[in-house]
Order: sequence, then structure tokens, then C-alpha cells
Amino acid sequence: MQKTWNLKKYDPDLIERIKKTYSISEIMAKLLVSREIEFDEIEKFLNGTLEDLEDPYKLKDMEKLVQRVDVAIKNNEKICIYGDYDVDGITSITIMYKFLTKLGADIMYYLPDRLLEGYGINNNALDEIKAKGVSLMITVDCGITAVDEVEHAKEIGLDVCITDHHECADILPDAIAIVNPKRKDDTYPFKMLAGVGVAFKCITAIAKMYNLDKEEYLQYLDIVSIGTISDIVPLVGENRIISKYGLKAMESTKNIGLKALIKLVNPKEIDSMMVSFTMAPRINACGRMGNASAAVKLLLEKDENTAERIANELDSLNQERKNVETIIFKEALDIIKDNNLENKNSIVLYKDSWHNGVIGIVASRLVNMYYKPVILLTKENGNVRGSGRCPSGFSIYDALTECKDKLIQFGGHELAAGLSVEESMIQEFIDAFELASAKRKDGIAEQIIDIDAQIERKDLNIQIIKDIRAMKPYGQSNQLPIFLYKGLKVNAIRTIKEDKHLKLLLKDDKSLIDVVGFSMGSRRDEIRIGDKIDIVGSVELNSYNTPKTIQIVLQDFKKSV
Repeated sequence: MQKTWNLKKYDPDLIERIKKTYSISEIMAKLLVSREIEFDEIEKFLNGTLEDLEDPYKLKDMEKLVQRVDVAIKNNEKICIYGDYDVDGITSITIMYKFLTKLGADIMYYLPDRLLEGYGINNNALDEIKAKGVSLMITVDCGITAVDEVEHAKEIGLDVCITDHHECADILPDAIAIVNPKRKDDTYPFKMLAGVGVAFKCITAIAKMYNLDKEEYLQYLDIVSIGTISDIVPLVGENRIISKYGLKAMESTKNIGLKALIKLVNPKEIDSMMVSFTMAPRINACGRMGNASAAVKLLLEKDENTAERIANELDSLNQERKNVETIIFKEALDIIKDNNLENKNSIVLYKDSWHNGVIGIVASRLVNMYYKPVILLTKENGNVRGSGRCPSGFSIYDALTECKDKLIQFGGHELAAGLSVEESMIQEFIDAFELASAKRKDGIAEQIIDIDAQIERKDLNIQIIKDIRAMKPYGQSNQLPIFLYKGLKVNAIRTIKEDKHLKLLLKDDKSLIDVVGFSMGSRRDEIRIGDKIDIVGSVELNSYNTPKTIQIVLQDFKKSV
């Protein structure tokens, strides 16, 4: 599908005002306006510190949670941390477990098996937890929709405190405390915390109640940043501060397991891209392929040799996950082609042999291909479960809400959701979801490449590299800056890595510019030497060259008009 290039326009007076007030370059001023950073918030965005984090007691029910935890610790009650099996949930369990353990709490954790139990709280798990002598259960990154399960917990004498960040339904569980900034009755100023961000707020509040030194909770920022970046929440506001300081802490982390993982992936730089594309997939792998407890064990491990062994296990599981993903993706494409589903408003596929832990990733890949909502369903232990993804401008959560009478349960965000459905109801659900998707298809945004600024040869200097680095960490709502460069002559064309990647040498007057297009080797024949082209892409230092040179990482290109 042809992508639309959207070169953003700016008020020149505003850009000039920002430049002068904050003593920054024009490109930096444009990047800030492009990300909708308000004029008065620019200083905090660029130079925000841990002192700018909000008081955790502004979160509704925080006082109730802290008081219940305090009673449990003083009475030596057994506490269970119940989490989700993704990176956000795993990191949430880690920091809550480590912090409460240091306070002397009698504590355990529970991670549902993705394949056997699925997402969220279930009654069998509650019975098992109660049988182990637990009287207080604290959820992390889950629980906000568990109305019936919390009722069951009350019936068996198990107190529940919920910490979560997912969307809230009209009816909330009748828990001792519900700490979630997305509660409709919560006035907390920053709504977009990850699950681990909410857990971090909880341990911060507990530490303040006990008058502990700040280091007692700040020491976990490295772990908090991993969960925050991996959960694709907007990296602005508090999430930006958490990620920025957490990544810095990661460089000298004292966490033995995290240190082993960093050693394994051997990154060129510890940044948000490294977390998203090398660290997170390995932490996620054990949860996707089975039980996520190995990842929690890694982050709780105190022995270096054991940590290295677990890190290698995660690496092997990640490779297995990649292999399974490739198979499912190919099978999904065949089903779509054989049934002409590319012409529908939505794509819902079911195959009972697919791996439940991988279908979400495949759904994301299919959204990128077909640019419409996609749900993949599979069968695990007699239960049909699914993962859904959708393009920007379409809320899969709202669409599923419209189909809720066809589902057993569902939950998630605007762009991603999980669900379960009776096998006999699959076709009815497919029809209902197609109808809900048709109503919302006009809301789906075009496949647009948003371009922050147009540049010329004079802009490719050390200043632009400094500006790009000052905007880190990158993630949702603060994407890597994309630039437009027009009228470049093609001087050389080649493909590398078995024709997978495209390498171009482009000429602007007398200057030569290196360009690389990852996974764009198939577009080699679209241009010839001597053609003039316009390109959009990011700017970076090519660290493989000595000395280092500036190169452009291609997002798209087309012939110059």
C-alpha cells in the first residue's frame, strides 16, 4: 500500500519563541512542537527529574492499599503478588516482591500459565493461593475486570488489592483497594502509567509511610523502565522520567539477572530501542511459550552463574518463539488468501493448533500488512482464546465491547486486546466483529509517515545528532524523529545480507550521503543509478565506520517530481 507523506507545518513565530526561550536549535524546536509538548512543559520534557514525579497518594485508594499492606506485614500475614505473564507484569512482580521482602513481609508470587490459564485472575488460582495460607493478594498489571473472581476471593476469605492500568469497565471489582489511574473517579494527573509504573507508585507510597530513604524504591527504576518501555505506553510525562532515569541506572545495574541479560544481548547502547527489540522479546519468550516464572526468577536471582544459565534459557525460548511465529504467519496468510478475507473490514482467523503465546505478534504483523483490525483465535485445553490488534484510529476495545454478548470475556487497550469465546459462538462473533469494524472503518487513519522536518546537507552535522539524543528515550508518543530530504541523485545501489537490506549512496551537489533501508531489499529495482529521489528516514551515526559518519535510515522513498 502506498504511504502518504505528511510533512508537518509549524507556526514560525512559535518556533522562534521556543528557540530563544530555551536556547535550542530550530530542528529541536520543531521536534518539540511535533510531539505536542506545551510551551510551559518543554523544560520538564527536556530536563525533568525524579523530583517532578507526582505524589503517589494522589492515586485513589492508595491510602487503603498502604494501610492493608502495613497490617499484613505487622501481623506476619502471608501476601501473594499476582501478576500478568508479559514484561510489564513480570517487572511489576519483581519490584513488588523485592521491596516487600526487604520490609520483612512473608511473600510469594503467582503467575498464571498463559497456555493453561490465560490472562488475568481465575478461581482455581485463588483457591490454590488461599490453600497456601495467603490472606492478602495484591494484583499487578491485571485484575481491573475481575468482578466475579474478586467475589470468589471474598467468599474464601482472601483479601484482594488491585493495582492495574488497563481500561476500566462501568462496574469495578469489590476489592479492598483499586489503584488504577484510569479509574473514572480518579483525579491523578498522569493517566498513562504502565502496570509496573503503578506498582512503582505503590512501593513509593509504602516507603513514604515508613519514612524510608528514597533509594529504597528508586533502586528499582532499572526494572521499572524495562516494563514501561516494553508495554508501549506513551513515553512522555512520568513515563519519560521513569524511562530516562531507569535506562541510566541500567548501565550500572546491581540486579544480577538483569546484568546477565545485558551481557547476553551485548548492546551497542543501552536505550529504549535495545529494551524493545532485544531485551523485551527474551523476557516475554518464556511467558509466550509456557510459564513466565523463569523470567521472574532471573530478575530475582542472586547467583551470577545461575542468572547466566536462565538468561540463556530465555534466549533459546525466544528463538523457538521466532520459529513458531514464522509458521503461524504463513498459515494465516494462506487462510486469508484462500478465503479472500483481505476485502473484509476485519480479519478474524481460527486454528485450534496455533500457539496461544505467539498469535498476538502475528496479529500485529498482519495489521501492518492489511491495515485493518485482526484477531487470531486458537484452542488451549478446550478453551478458545484470542489476541487482537488494530491500526491507529480504530479502538479494538470499543469494537469488542459492542460484541461482548458473543464473548466469555475480554480486556485490553485501544490498540490491543485479549478475549475468550465459546467454540460454538466463533462464527457469530466473527459476524458481529465485522459489523462493529464496518461502523468504525472511516476512523482508521491512512498509512501515513509523519515527517518532523525537511533537511538539507547543511543540517547533517553534530548538532542534529545532539538534538536527536536530547529527545531520548523514544517510544510511543515520542517516536524517533523522521526527516524529509529531497532531490538526491542515486550514485550507487546494492543489497546486503542475502538481498534483505537496501544500501544506497546518494549525492547532493558534491556531497555523498550513506543511506540504509532495513528489510527494503525487495525495492531495489524501483530506482536506477542517476535517478533523483526524495527520501524520508531517521538520522544516526554509523558506528560501524571509523571514523563515525552520519547516515540516514530509510523509511520510504519515491522519485523526485
